[in-house]
Amino acid sequence: MFTMRFDMRAPEIGASTTDLYQAAIEMAAWGETRGCIAAVISEHHTSSDGYLPSPMVLASAMAARTEQLHITLAAALLAFYDPIRLAEDMCVLDIISKGRVSYVLGLGYRPAEFEMYGVDWKRRGRIAEEKLQLLLKAKTGEPFEHEGRRIHVTPPPVTPGGPALMWGGGSIAAAKRAGRYGLGFFAQSDLPGMQEAYEESCREHGFEPGMAQLPPKDAATTMFVADDVDKAWDEIGEYILHDVKMYGEWNPGDETTASISHAQTVDELRATSPAHKIYSTDEAVELVRNGGILMLMPLCGGLPPELAWPYVERVANDVLPRARG
Repeated sequence: MFTMRFDMRAPEIGASTTDLYQAAIEMAAWGETRGCIAAVISEHHTSSDGYLPSPMVLASAMAARTEQLHITLAAALLAFYDPIRLAEDMCVLDIISKGRVSYVLGLGYRPAEFEMYGVDWKRRGRIAEEKLQLLLKAKTGEPFEHEGRRIHVTPPPVTPGGPALMWGGGSIAAAKRAGRYGLGFFAQSDLPGMQEAYEESCREHGFEPGMAQLPPKDAATTMFVADDVDKAWDEIGEYILHDVKMYGEWNPGDETTASISHAQTVDELRATSPAHKIYSTDEAVELVRNGGILMLMPLCGGLPPELAWPYVERVANDVLPRARG
C-alpha cells in the first residue's frame, strides 16, 4: 500500500505550475486503482515557491476524478478561514466526494502568513479555538444560534455529523486542544508526555481518546523507490533538497519534528536524514511485506512529471505485486 502527498511547490529548478497541478490530479486518478489508499494535500501561504495555498480546490479536482480514493487535507490552517464558509465548502466537497475527504486542522507557525491574512499572531491560539467551535457546529448541517444570529449550512453533508476532523501540531498545547474538542490528534513528533496530555485532555472534557499519530524522529515521511538508488539520488536529490531547505528555513532550530532536516547538500541529506528515503525495489518490497506503508511524495520540490512518473509506477507495477506474492 502507498499514499501520495502533494504540496505543489514549484521552484525555478522544477516544472511549471500547470504541469505539476495536472500531474497531481492525474496521479490521484491513476493511483486509486493501483494500491494508493490516500492522497494527502498540504497548505501554506505566501511561499516563494508557490506552495499550495488553496487545498480545497485541488481536493475538489481530485474528488471529481476519483471514486474510491480517500483525500486528506493536512493541515488546513484554520486561523485563515471564515469557519462558516469553510463549513459550506466542506459540506459541498463531502457531497462531491461521497464522504471521502477528511481534514487535519492546524494552527500554523509562519508569522508571514498571519501578517498576510491580518490575523493577530499573539492571539492565534484563541482565534483558532473560537473558529473551531463554530466549525464543529456548522459542518453538521444542523441549524444553531450564535451571538444572536441563526446559522444553518445547506445543503447538509452526506457524512453524518459532517466530514471527519483531526487536530494537528507539534506541541503539548496542540495535544490538549485536540483532546478538548474530542478530535483525533495528528502530531508532528512523539515528544515525551504528548500522548498522555492528549488522552488526559480527552477524558477531562468527557471524550474517549481517538486516533493519535505520533511519528518518531526517525520516521521516514518522504519516500521514493528506485531500481538504482545512487542514480536516483543524482536525478532527483536536488528537488528533495529544495523541499528540505524550505522547511528548514521555516523551522529554524527544530530538532524534533519527524520530517525536518537541516541538511544543506544532497550528500548530507542522504547520509543524515531518516525522513527522506530512496529505497531500492527490494527494500520497498520488504517494507510493504512487513506491514509498512510507502509514503510517496512524487512531485517533491517541483519534480518534473516526466521524472516523477517512473518512481510511482515502479511501486504499483513492481513493488506491490511482489509484496503480495
